[in-house]
Parts: sequence; C-alpha cells; structure tokens
Amino acid sequence: MYFPTTRVLTVLELLQSRQQISGQELAERLEVDPRTVRRYITMLQDLGIPVEGMRGRYGSYRLRPGFKLPPLMFNDDEALAMTVGLLVSRKMGLTLATPAVEGALAKIERVLPEALRERVQAIQETLVVDVNPSGAVPRSDIVLTLSEAARQRRAIQMCYRAFEGAVTERRLDPYGLVYRSGYWYVVGYCHLRLELRTFRLERIVTIEAEEKTFVRPDNFDCLSFVLKAIPSTPAKWFVEVLLDTTLEEAQRIVPPALALLEQVEDGVELKCYVDHLEWMAWILVRLHCTFTVRQPAELRGELLKLGQQITALAERT
Repeated sequence: MYFPTTRVLTVLELLQSRQQISGQELAERLEVDPRTVRRYITMLQDLGIPVEGMRGRYGSYRLRPGFKLPPLMFNDDEALAMTVGLLVSRKMGLTLATPAVEGALAKIERVLPEALRERVQAIQETLVVDVNPSGAVPRSDIVLTLSEAARQRRAIQMCYRAFEGAVTERRLDPYGLVYRSGYWYVVGYCHLRLELRTFRLERIVTIEAEEKTFVRPDNFDCLSFVLKAIPSTPAKWFVEVLLDTTLEEAQRIVPPALALLEQVEDGVELKCYVDHLEWMAWILVRLHCTFTVRQPAELRGELLKLGQQITALAERT
C-alpha cells in the first residue's frame, strides 16, 4: 500500500510546532480530508510517536507533553519551497524587514547538506522576480499585534491616519488581515463608525490590544469584503461612468476591486475613487465598451488626450 511519507512527516512537524492543532486545520494545510488526517495520525502512533487525540467538533491532536524529536532534515522540495517563498515575499513587500528574510535564508542554508545548499544558493543568485511592490509596508509590530488580536478575538485601540491626513482614535474588532496588490488591510468592526470597515496597515500610527473580547461573524470572508470596499475608499478623484452594457457583461470585464457596479435603466453605473485620471482613461478604453463620463469633467480631457496620442502613433506608424 502507498503511504505519502512526506505528508506524514509534515504532520509530525506541525505537531512539534504547536501545543495542539485541530484535525480540520491539519486537513486544510495538507489539502486532504479529515479521514486521511486520522490515517496519518495512526501511522505516527504505530511508529511509536505519542500523539494524543482530544475530543471536540473536529477533534484535535497534540504530542505528549515533554516529548521532543531532533529537527528533521529538509528535503529538496521543502528547501526549494522555503527559498522561493522567502525571495518572492521579499520582492512583493510581504516581508516586513529585509534582514528577516536574509536571516531566515541564512538559517536554512546552515542546516542543509552541502549539495542541497549549493542548489539553494543557485536559486538565490539566478531567480529574477518581476513584481513591483507598492512600498506601503507596515511595521512588523502592527502586523503581529493585529494577527494575534484577530486570532484571540480581542479588540484593539489604534490611532489611524486617513488618506487626507486626519488622525482619529478608533476601537476595532479585527476579523482578519488581507494582502492585496501591494497593500495590507485589516477588516473589522469599527466602534467609532459603528459599521464594518477596512483600514490600511501602513496608516496605523499606534496600536494596543485590549483585554475585551468580541464574537466574529461565522464564515466571514475578509478578502471578499476588501474587494468590495476598495472602490469606495476615498482618493483624489471620484469617478462615475455609465457603461452601455448589461450588468453580467460589466462584471465580466471590470475587476471587482476596481469599481462598484449597479444596473440602472439605461446601462450600468461604474463608480470608484482613483488617484490618477490618466490611468482611469486607459482602463475605460481597454473595456471595449461604449460609455458616458458623468464625472469628473477632467476625465473627458484625459480621454481626449489619450485619443490624440493613439492617433499620433497610428499616423506615425
């Protein structure tokens, strides 16, 4: 019978790194069903590893207190996965400090056998990642505080600077963090505005976790909420355009995080905030859909300018 040894060893690593872990989380992280996780646990127990099961809705597991194994050696795939992951996360701005990446890579190299170390170093020296980070990197203590508060369902008190520069004190129940297109967001219930809100992490000035806890809504989708909230986030220009198409077609050609779409009698209204109208002009032209600009008037000027540039290029060609 075939046994996926690599995944069984991964279960052991996860058990060593946590006081206890649920069967559901193990299944999600290994991308298998809970029944398969139970089979992996049984295999470890048959090998003499003292894995203890704990009752609950999904059940949880832990290693017997005091039991420790020496660190397991990385195989080729694991070393490759960690190295590429660290390099890409640094380029994308996911890592909060460059020394943290370099330190992690150095520790990985230190425990690898010479042949595998040379292969990992070859990846670092030859891999080019074509990603443009936004530069909006939050402080590491803010990310860690919010992550811990969201996990423990604890409210936080923060000082937040809005896009126009106004600073407010807010109490927030953080539901989770989202990284998208170079920016970090926290989603949660704002006690100042008495509604769900998103906040950019690099705009948080100070933060402190409170002892008071909260109840998070079941099955709340942080990413979906951020995608809907981004178009409503105030910026320099408010854009309103009438698209001559159906709502179904508009949803197909307009990215969900770009704008809010609403079916009206004579078409589909597109509404969003942007900092650069020339960029919005390019986006509208690329939709391949007739439209009418309602506001701002300056957007019409950018479209005319873009049309002149395209005409000049065509004539030159």
